[in-house]
Amino acid sequence: MLKYSMLYPENTCSRRSVNLSGMWKFQTDPQSCGVEQGWNDGLPSPDLIPVPASFADFYTDKETREFCGDFWYETEVFVPDEWKGKEIDLRFGSVTHRATVYFNGVEVATHEGGFLPFCVRITEIAHYGANNRVVVLGNNELSETTLPCGAVSTLPSGRKVAKPYFDFYNYSGIHRPVWLVATPKESIFDFSVSHALSGSDAIVSYHTVTTGENNVAIEVKDEAGNTVAIAKGKDGEITIPNARLWKVRDAYLYQFIIRIVDGETVIDEYTENIGIRTVAIQNNTFLINGEPVYLKGFGKHEDSDIVGRGFSMGVMKRDFELMKWIGANCFRTSHYPYSEEIYQMADREGFLIIDEVPAVGMFPSLMNFTDASSGKQTAFFARETAPELQKNHLLQVEEMIARDKNHACVFAWSLLNEPDTLDESSTVYFEKIFDRCRELDPQKRPRTFALLMNSTPDKCKCWQLSDFISLNRYFGWYVLGGADIESAEIAFRQEMDAWAQLVGDRPMIFTEYGGDTNGQMDKLPSVMWSQEYQIECLDMCHRVFDSYPFVKGELVWNFADFQTTEGIMRMDGNKKGIFTRQRQPKRAAFSFKQRWESLSLDYKTK
Repeated sequence: MLKYSMLYPENTCSRRSVNLSGMWKFQTDPQSCGVEQGWNDGLPSPDLIPVPASFADFYTDKETREFCGDFWYETEVFVPDEWKGKEIDLRFGSVTHRATVYFNGVEVATHEGGFLPFCVRITEIAHYGANNRVVVLGNNELSETTLPCGAVSTLPSGRKVAKPYFDFYNYSGIHRPVWLVATPKESIFDFSVSHALSGSDAIVSYHTVTTGENNVAIEVKDEAGNTVAIAKGKDGEITIPNARLWKVRDAYLYQFIIRIVDGETVIDEYTENIGIRTVAIQNNTFLINGEPVYLKGFGKHEDSDIVGRGFSMGVMKRDFELMKWIGANCFRTSHYPYSEEIYQMADREGFLIIDEVPAVGMFPSLMNFTDASSGKQTAFFARETAPELQKNHLLQVEEMIARDKNHACVFAWSLLNEPDTLDESSTVYFEKIFDRCRELDPQKRPRTFALLMNSTPDKCKCWQLSDFISLNRYFGWYVLGGADIESAEIAFRQEMDAWAQLVGDRPMIFTEYGGDTNGQMDKLPSVMWSQEYQIECLDMCHRVFDSYPFVKGELVWNFADFQTTEGIMRMDGNKKGIFTRQRQPKRAAFSFKQRWESLSLDYKTK
């Protein structure tokens, strides 16, 4: 079990949480001399930048934008005197890709992985009723043991440069809110639920972990604030009569109030808004509450102007409004778990999420978007780095599930994106990841991974481990694009005919498809990069999808244009967005709106 709680910070009768977002001191450390020179006691020549945010796009010099190596943050935190007697934690939503935290000059924690939270206990060293210095040493270097994977090269000047094995920018920094949290000495550490339906009633099995021995009481309220069920004990079942279920694009959330009690005294209280729904796969179909669902939506990125991968409440709101406008009902958190607030919003809005661990780049190539279609073989999981990589992979699967397991929106886990699957070593590696995911998830959600174009039905060694098949396919773009699009459709159908012999009862979805498009370019007749060609390419893909009854979802790549590493194949980023990076529609958005609004939720099941 994780050594720190993944519960989202909140204020209750027993808990206090202070958001530390704001302007923090910042300084890069290209020579990695900060530790030796005592920067943990204060940065010598800092600038001020916002937290949360990526640091790259604030500056006008390329050295800072492309910085690779150690970087530091510093701020002061006031710990109230009245918090004495409680446990005090610093909670970081994420630091990309790794962090060492110092509190009042003392090293108190390290964390590997740039997309999930971690907590730092400071109870014993905090100065109460006074300011305290928080210093964070971050690092954004990539290797074949990190998630995501990549490499680092060194220029003649000695400057390091990140070389990702993935096609999105290596944004870095404190990307999500930082909280100062106070909890009782005896507190609620974890809470898990799973759901079953019995007629019109719901039976919720729950499991509570606390740091003490006192009893637990559960109260469930509906959205009107009425108490609809109660239970006692750290583990048990709660029956909710005439339950209103959480449905796709028709959400309903119950408030679960968990209390540690000693007689009539409440020692700790925590609340969580939970939607009641079941997930199953049957006869090539996704079932939510026993009802068939066809997935319509996007691969996305946490990516926007200026703040990069930093969490932005405004960008989140705009994205959900655009997804509602276009008729979507699902998205994949490509290629890492997103900010917790996004899942809370998806719970409220009724969107389905395929939650993806940051296992991307496990196909070593600096041009993976072209090599992935070439038949290249790397035997990546046979390398000597695989055991350390798997250790990090398993930990981040555990952190992701611990954080996101109660969200109604999360109906599936994606455990890798476009890995090398052509060598037998990949099967051995994958099996341990898939088994651990099933062991950890109280709701036993479906598991999948996104297959790159090299992972064809005759060559892929791992597809059978997935509960549903997720294909990333770029026929008409990386393969047989432009004037050859007629041949692309023939080749696409040939591969689909081969999959049809293998899928059995599994549904298939497309987790990536599409083509780069300049949102300002119109051309008749169409050519690649024009808006007209984007629509033609997407229409071809949709004809193929509609021809196969086991295809039960389409998540186009990508929701919006996003930043990538520089290269001759990329013009200031990846332009496959249906919306621009500024969240304005390209012409293809109107085609999707027409298509998706015409497809029923139970498409292909009648």
